[in-house]
Amino acid sequence: MKTLLLEIGTEEIPAGYIQPALDVLLATLQKKMTDARISYGNAKVFATPRRLAVEIKKVADKQTSVTSEILGPPASVGFDKKGKPTVAAKKFAEKVGVSVSALTVKDTDKGRYLGAQIAERGRPTKTLLKRILPEAILAVPFPKVMKWAELDILFARPIHSIVALLGEQIISFTLGDTKSGRYSYGHYFMDPAKVKIPHPKDYVKTLRSKKVLVDLDGRRKSVEKEVNKAAKKVRGKVFPDDELVDIVKNLVEYPIATVGKFDKEFLEVPREVLITTMREHQKYFAVVDNKGKLMPNFIAVNNTRTKNMNLVSTGHEWVLRARLADAQFFFRSDLEVSAKQRVEKLKGVLFQAKLGSMYEKIMRVQKLSGFLANAVGKDKNLNNAVQRAAWLCKADLVSHVVVEFPKLQGIMGRVYAAISGEPKNVSTAIEEHYRPIYSGGKLPETTAGAILSIADKIDNICGFFSIGLTPTGASDPYALRRQGIGIIQIMQDKGFTFSLRSMIEKSIKLYGIKGVKKVEKVADKVNNFLHNRMTHQLSEDGFSKDVIAAVASVSADNVPDVWRRTKALQNLKTAPDFEPIAVSFKRVANIIKKAKAFKAKPVNISLFQHRSETKLYSEFKKVNKKVSSNLAKGDLEQALHEIASLRNAVDAFFDGVLVMDKNAKIRGNRLNLLKHIADLFETISDFSKIST
Repeated sequence: MKTLLLEIGTEEIPAGYIQPALDVLLATLQKKMTDARISYGNAKVFATPRRLAVEIKKVADKQTSVTSEILGPPASVGFDKKGKPTVAAKKFAEKVGVSVSALTVKDTDKGRYLGAQIAERGRPTKTLLKRILPEAILAVPFPKVMKWAELDILFARPIHSIVALLGEQIISFTLGDTKSGRYSYGHYFMDPAKVKIPHPKDYVKTLRSKKVLVDLDGRRKSVEKEVNKAAKKVRGKVFPDDELVDIVKNLVEYPIATVGKFDKEFLEVPREVLITTMREHQKYFAVVDNKGKLMPNFIAVNNTRTKNMNLVSTGHEWVLRARLADAQFFFRSDLEVSAKQRVEKLKGVLFQAKLGSMYEKIMRVQKLSGFLANAVGKDKNLNNAVQRAAWLCKADLVSHVVVEFPKLQGIMGRVYAAISGEPKNVSTAIEEHYRPIYSGGKLPETTAGAILSIADKIDNICGFFSIGLTPTGASDPYALRRQGIGIIQIMQDKGFTFSLRSMIEKSIKLYGIKGVKKVEKVADKVNNFLHNRMTHQLSEDGFSKDVIAAVASVSADNVPDVWRRTKALQNLKTAPDFEPIAVSFKRVANIIKKAKAFKAKPVNISLFQHRSETKLYSEFKKVNKKVSSNLAKGDLEQALHEIASLRNAVDAFFDGVLVMDKNAKIRGNRLNLLKHIADLFETISDFSKIST
């Protein structure tokens, strides 16, 4: 077994292209090798802006040999009455490459047919890779591709070299005008000469000696080490930014960090603006002091070490000064515009063609926020804060800073609100109402921010659903699924117990949709959509599907209650005697479902004919009181355990009497008793959906 190495040497590939390209290249290569019956071991990818590489260990020397059976004509056609092969048999044997004597007769569902065992001997892996490697290279997709010279191939950037080794051997092929071999190239500026790769095991070490760090994790650590070392030169620390580290590591082959400075006058601009300016435009790291305060410094990661790195820093400073001056101008210009003026400008900002302007949206969100604030608690201060934040929450969209840096929406809303004298809970809610920004992101920390976030998201969902723009399959261009999950997560995190249905209907009505049927139709769709998000989230939290279905089918309108009931039932399910309990209660539920629908009426004890009826009714009354007390205290687990204690009495009831008695009154009374039992455990879940 040998190690396979494939390196594609190119001109500089955009940083954002690299990791997706590596993922596809490796997956394609592994699939093609598997399809070709080539066994292999662990794989690893390498990359720099000028190369993509894959290393696969323990690659078999040959593909696996296989024996297959091919069916031919019916045996009655292949042999005559004397058992001699016919022309049909001879032609079949000739076609599959075996002698007539090697043919067999096989019994199938359709009768007896001629068969032949075909042995396919494994071909050398090196031979197969001559076809597989170029196919895998050309299968890599990119957001944008290039053509070069007069070639018919497409890639992210022109390909200048290909290293293709299986152990010490070259896998020879030509792609475009590039012939594969064992020569790569060193660092484009510091050591650009050709470099020979004797064996895949020498790849990383050889290129490191030529100022190229191909190991992604190693280069990432090198970036972190360099920027931390540079920050210490000015007695500061790097502002944490893991995402920027990942971006920068794919911009350089050999990271060299330098620290620069900018004028202190720019510190009047909010730190978020300064950090974003440095990060987005220049890919510079911000520097903070021991107290976390932004310093007038930055760190640039260069791809080349020069004789005078101070001169490099000066160049970065000149570029950044222009950027910061623009940011300062935008910020100062924004301060000359009042919050009211910005809100008025929202009348000219389209929310959605069929749903009106952004101004109309904030008017709806303001009313819905007040509605939800009242549902959370009768707190006038909270209600006022939420409605004020709702009125201001989109105002920063028309600010110069957010137009230039869209990622700062919400953040600048908070900054401008604070500067204009808004209370802290108002300004904080403005920033928090976008949360969670991504799957698994931070949730709003304040109650006002949580309410406003829910109001904004449900307004989006109800609006888009009302005009038929719903998620389909993998398509969700308006991120409605993420927003739906965000609503559920916030309600569960904050313990908001208000009705999902009432919130949905209120939001739909604020769109001016009239008619009970129209409102209910849209509300049903949104309700089902949020219920699906809820079951998805419960599943993500580790609850079993049958428990989720049992709980959600009873009621899913109170989000925290759904989680409490699911947790309680999941815990009960782990009890050693749960299965017989579930079987007994499923029997009760199934009998009630088969019977004609009816409401539970008072049980007539004078119609009892067996002591098991009396016993079950007596136990039910005791348990019912205890369950009511448990539910009032919010102790769902104890309530479930109390309900489970009815199991013996239920089993004795089924053993002692025939529920569907011939006497209609007796039958009705027994069904009525079971209905009371069913209603009791359906306060928590539908046991008929539990897997046993």
